Amino acid sequence: MRDQRPSTPLRWCILKEVSNVRHFLTLLDLTSDELNWVIERATELKRFQQRQQLHEPLKNRVLGMIFEKSSTRTRVSFEAGMAQLGGSAIFLSPRDTQLGRGEPIEDSARVLSRMVDVIMIRTFDHDTVERFSAFSQVPVINALTDDFHPCQLLADMQTYREHRGSIQGKTVAWIGDGNNMCHSYINAARQFDFQLRIATPEGFEPSTHLLDSNRDRVQLLRSPEQAVQGADMVTTDVWASMGQEDEQQQRQQQFADYQVSEALLDEANDDVIFMHCLPAHRGEEISHTLLDDRRSVVWDQAENRLHAQKALLEFLLSQED
Repeated sequence: MRDQRPSTPLRWCILKEVSNVRHFLTLLDLTSDELNWVIERATELKRFQQRQQLHEPLKNRVLGMIFEKSSTRTRVSFEAGMAQLGGSAIFLSPRDTQLGRGEPIEDSARVLSRMVDVIMIRTFDHDTVERFSAFSQVPVINALTDDFHPCQLLADMQTYREHRGSIQGKTVAWIGDGNNMCHSYINAARQFDFQLRIATPEGFEPSTHLLDSNRDRVQLLRSPEQAVQGADMVTTDVWASMGQEDEQQQRQQQFADYQVSEALLDEANDDVIFMHCLPAHRGEEISHTLLDDRRSVVWDQAENRLHAQKALLEFLLSQED
């Protein structure tokens, strides 16, 4: 977590040297006002694209993209986003870099941050992005770890605002695993001021620390039906995330009662909307036809990854200027 402290005088020195650099590792790295600015800017950038209006504030800027986990939406949205903003992006996989051969994260951060203007990392251990950012001279973006997925929440909050207005004071129901997306929804409840109900089987709860820190706005339940009662938004994710493939069959049994269906949405508010970060497993965490239901906004949600991340890149690099 961000409140961990380095253990050596050298690391303190490096942190002090680059302490003015803004990173985006969780939603808590930006203030509520800054997050709302990013979302408003994302909608504005979306209008620019719809009008085919040229907007290249990041001309000659370079994004380094480190992928240790595979991706469709993350890679395309960041790479296309940088191109549309006038910059460029470099795709780096473990097979293509010394990171895959055991070079220390600290050394890679020192080198890469002298060559590019901003870095995004999609990896497993959240400590990886923490360590990388501590030694980076440029902004570092968490594009997903096992603990958090803040970029997705920017798109989700933008999508809700576009369809229903401000999410402040509303009720969101999370159904399923207490995973990285669930953790980011807890942070979002805090930063955007909404109530969050989490329905998950016993043994799959989110971080106790996050729950304890947000008891005033987060409620843990066992019943999906209870969680969606009066909800303004319902969201879920796959039952087995990347790296948990060997648990897939067992999790299907443990989460069998946690499928989001049209009938479950009928228990929520009449104007409820449904979101899913994708990819979805139809017939598992959602019914076969839910993505095409009139209450589903998943395609707008997926598109908004592009616009929200463009706004985030603008924000972070403007801090440098």
